[in-house]
Amino acid sequence: MFGRGRQDEEASVVRLLAAQLRRDIAFGILAPDTRLKIDDLRARYGGSAHSFREALTLLAGEGIVESHAQRGFRVASATGADLEDIQRMRARIETLGLEWSLAHADASWEAELVATRHTLGRAVEAVRHEPASEALAWDEAVSRFHATLVANCRSPRLIAFQERLALESRRFRLAALIEGCIDHDAEKATRAQIVEAVLARDTEAALACLTRLFQPAAGAGTESSQ
Repeated sequence: MFGRGRQDEEASVVRLLAAQLRRDIAFGILAPDTRLKIDDLRARYGGSAHSFREALTLLAGEGIVESHAQRGFRVASATGADLEDIQRMRARIETLGLEWSLAHADASWEAELVATRHTLGRAVEAVRHEPASEALAWDEAVSRFHATLVANCRSPRLIAFQERLALESRRFRLAALIEGCIDHDAEKATRAQIVEAVLARDTEAALACLTRLFQPAAGAGTESSQ
């Protein structure tokens, strides 16, 4: 019993450290390609060397940290090519997931999708006024909306892959938010069209609208925030 309690405590510490690192990577505090030395991280965040190795391994599984046998860990790169690749993969995976979700559509999934769009709408209004303090809540709402689109697809592997790609794109979303490169009104309108198409069981229209969310913003010189 005592052994299990200690394991749960260590797991909680690992999750906490991973969350702190994930946040600082997302906001660019830990810049792309930065070497993540265990001793430096312990001095900055606290925690044991073992806990940090576990946390970094967890983040490596999410694709935002890279692990090298001889060189340890570093923050994954974040180039324009990286973003383009992530967005291209997300467009394919999420449209496939949405297509499969629509094939099994039911009232429960529709209600969840409507609810997540409503939550995201409120998060957008909040982040317009307080970008710094509301950024993480907005980011979570964006992620939840996209996760819900594929949640009814009946493929755990597709859902897991979608989640990983969404995590990899997170720092690009937050950077775009901070730099003022997001057209919230355009994205809000497109998300509304997706939900309307889902409720109408118009698969072709729903997939076309979702694909549009992953296309470069016109004149912005950047990818969509998704």
